Order: sequence, then structure tokens, then C-alpha cells
Amino acid sequence: MKEPAVIARLWTGSTSVGDAPKYLAHLERNVIPELSSISGHRGIYVLQRAEADTATCIVMTLWESMESIRRFSGPDVEAAVVAPEARAVLRSYERRVTHYDVVLRSDAV
Repeated sequence: MKEPAVIARLWTGSTSVGDAPKYLAHLERNVIPELSSISGHRGIYVLQRAEADTATCIVMTLWESMESIRRFSGPDVEAAVVAPEARAVLRSYERRVTHYDVVLRSDAV
């Protein structure tokens, strides 16, 4: 079976509304530059929803292949990669990620 043109890797974590900017700064300062250096990385989207004192973030990274994901994750492609700096501000986070084939796409925003 042919691999899709793009694979989306989704992960969810939550933090306090007050710590959400720290988590986003960690992504901008550390994660995005690291991802950008990996061959086959095709982008990142971070979705955030605040309810009461909790900010939930869904992080979706885009990849050209499972092999390119392995360059980031290591051999267990479904293991979440959560740096100590991120763990320090997250209240909870998924230990496993989910991958989806991108089957329809429109980049017009």
C-alpha cells in the first residue's frame, strides 16, 4: 500500500491558562526549530481552547512519511515526545500520539 502524501501526528496536553504562554514559548523556542531541521517535516499547527483555568492544546505536526516521523520520535513512532521543559508546565498530557493520513486538504485560510 502506498504511503499518503502527508501524515498528521496529533497529541493533546493541558496546562493552566496562566502557564499556556510558557508552553507556547517552549514550542516556538525549542520544538519548532528542532522540527524544522528534520527532513520530511512539513509543518505544525497548535490549537488551543481555554475553559475556566485550563488551556488544552492539540498539537498537529505534518510529515511526509513514517520514516520522517521516526527521525523525530525514535523507533516507537506512537510515543509522545515531551521535553522536561514542557512537562514542567503541563498539568496532563497524552503519553501516546495518533497518526492520520491527510486525505483532503485546502490551504486557503
